[in-house]
Amino acid sequence: MNKPEKLAGGAWQPTPNNLENFWMPFTPNKSFKARPRLIARARDMHFYDVAGRAVLDATAGLWCSNAGHCRSRIVEAIQAQAAELDFAPNFQFGHPKVFELASRLTMLAPDNLNYAFFCNSGSEAADSALKIALAYHRSRGEASRTRMIGRERGYHGVGFGGISVGGMAANRKWYGPLLPGADHLSHTYNRAEQAYSVGEPDWGGHLADELERLVTLHDASTIAAVIVEPMAGSTGVLPPPKGYLKRLRELCTRHGILLIFDEVITAFGRLGHAFAAERYGVTPDILTFAKGITNGAIPMGGVLAGEHIYESLLSGGEHVIDLFHGYTYSGHPMAAAAALASLDTYREEGLFERVRKLEGRWAEAAMSLKGHPMIEDIRAIGLVAGIDLKGIAGKPGLRGYKAMEMGFHDFDIMLRITADTLALSPPLIVSEDQIDEIFSERMPKVLDAVEKLG
Repeated sequence: MNKPEKLAGGAWQPTPNNLENFWMPFTPNKSFKARPRLIARARDMHFYDVAGRAVLDATAGLWCSNAGHCRSRIVEAIQAQAAELDFAPNFQFGHPKVFELASRLTMLAPDNLNYAFFCNSGSEAADSALKIALAYHRSRGEASRTRMIGRERGYHGVGFGGISVGGMAANRKWYGPLLPGADHLSHTYNRAEQAYSVGEPDWGGHLADELERLVTLHDASTIAAVIVEPMAGSTGVLPPPKGYLKRLRELCTRHGILLIFDEVITAFGRLGHAFAAERYGVTPDILTFAKGITNGAIPMGGVLAGEHIYESLLSGGEHVIDLFHGYTYSGHPMAAAAALASLDTYREEGLFERVRKLEGRWAEAAMSLKGHPMIEDIRAIGLVAGIDLKGIAGKPGLRGYKAMEMGFHDFDIMLRITADTLALSPPLIVSEDQIDEIFSERMPKVLDAVEKLG
């Protein structure tokens, strides 16, 4: 049966039949609907299921609720904005808060990233960044620069541009040849050289030199941009090797190639700074953001672009559009209000600085799991940890899925998975006691449970 049954009095209950009609993203739908993990409300560090059971959020929602859930300042800002101005177009018109937000963001950003373009998600931000890069080169008379260089195991959302430069096979294989002219650097992970790394691993900086090979293969005159995550998150937490990002910057500058940082996950405190670019002392030409910009409360994403890119696209005619790109909800008033309130919260509570203080404690706690027979590697950086589980022969990803499932149902913790890798990225308000709770109490129980799967 595909239609939900009508219930007496128009009531709705979360029965399997009533769950059928939502085609869930990135989810095995039949398994979920057989034993749903439904969340009814949230506050600070916890989700609550429909029965009122508290579940410790070790994932900041989906890498996005950096200041915790349902923060009063952000909620009130959205409510006030909805009552005052629900929508205003940003095509040929504007509203004050989006200009204020752009100014605030460029003050936080590295020097020269002085212009903010807004969209609605990290996927849109990645595709916008790629389009801006192409337009920049064309505006300078270098229209032959159309090739994009991504990286294996990279994630840049689910638009056609993002999956073309992305390097996660499962996200690509269903959709044909994708965009032409994309190539990929090797990923930076080598367990034999980097196992149980804290912070940036010593080995791997030389892998940036692979860009020289691609320049030789394709010629620099055909390459528009290189796009990388400073820390690859969705693939299972891969911190950049020491010197890797600086070397990429040097090579891109040498060959006239734009460098794009995808900071959808790393921006707004996850690595202890407003942007990972600040942590690594590397300024890209273009930087994408989303998720934490509104603390996950309302969809928003965006692109920060260097002044040289913005100025290259100025038309020179007062009636001529500069950038033929945008979205109906670019810079939506309620999203802008949520973003401003989120930035205020981060600043006034010192959350970026707090991450730097907690980073050592977090890493030590994560590494305390080393030696469990189910663990093959642990990586910790900022307030992120990646834990590689020993897979089940012939059933890749099953142990990770069961860890996530049992974590929620049986051990009151929410975990993020990529195949057999667990990714932990709690809200930045996590306490030291809660760090201990995650790694000393809940995670050992999850690991012991999945060990019994055989």
